[in-house]
Amino acid sequence: MHFSDAEETLRASQKDDNLGPDRAASNVVWPTLRDVTIADPADLEAAARARAWHHAAHAAVCDVIEPWAHGTVARATRYPSYWDYNVVRVEDDPGWGVDELESFADEALAELAHRRVDFELAAAAEPLRAGFEDRGWLAMRLLWMRHQATRPTIADALVREVPYGAVNDLRVAWHREDFPDQDATGYFSQAREVAEIRHARVLAMYEGGVPVAFTQLVREGASSEITHVYVHPERRGAGRGTAITRAAIAATGDAQELWICADDEDRPKHLYARLGFRPVWTSLQVTRLPR
Repeated sequence: MHFSDAEETLRASQKDDNLGPDRAASNVVWPTLRDVTIADPADLEAAARARAWHHAAHAAVCDVIEPWAHGTVARATRYPSYWDYNVVRVEDDPGWGVDELESFADEALAELAHRRVDFELAAAAEPLRAGFEDRGWLAMRLLWMRHQATRPTIADALVREVPYGAVNDLRVAWHREDFPDQDATGYFSQAREVAEIRHARVLAMYEGGVPVAFTQLVREGASSEITHVYVHPERRGAGRGTAITRAAIAATGDAQELWICADDEDRPKHLYARLGFRPVWTSLQVTRLPR
């Protein structure tokens, strides 16, 4: 788990087992992803829908939605530890430097321990990335992908829908893996409330009576998103990530549009491509952890 999803996607990157621990990435031939990070021009409308879906998630949870010259400040004052919902959105190319953006984030998120800036145009943000990282910010390119294949109708027999709390141990393990030095006080209860607001469903894979992997998905109207995919570190490398993600795809039923968000610089996006997801939008987020 993490203080942000991809997230719902620092959405930490989804943790799965598309590669076994003894298989080097250099030995794998990945499927073509249309240059992986750049959407086909024909998919510009899909990219706009992905951005609209992302904005709708903020609208559903945040009680503060304030426009500014280059985007939106979104805040969920009830959930200060949930970084994805306390963010400065930069929705165009602001023409600002790191100093100006950091200063604006300090002002807009002054009451919070963290700072988060989401750039919706990754190309405009890339020249600023090194400057943020030099100041101790964490940067992540996020790849939004839309499912464009026939969906499976039968899920893995080891995967079943469970109550939210059934996978709490896995959530804690994920958090410790991604943020071992961060205090999670308040986060888990806040994340649960947000999941309830968004009517999240949770699927878990059980082995020996214990959950070893889980996925979480949300739906609004005719659209769905797989917001979490996690496999316990000791159980990676045997196809569990594929199985739990395929089960989540099947669980979306008749949803007309299905999204998933992945770290654009990590391996899960290749798993998602094999399962029928195609890239439509790339963003970049920078986060300054609580000090």
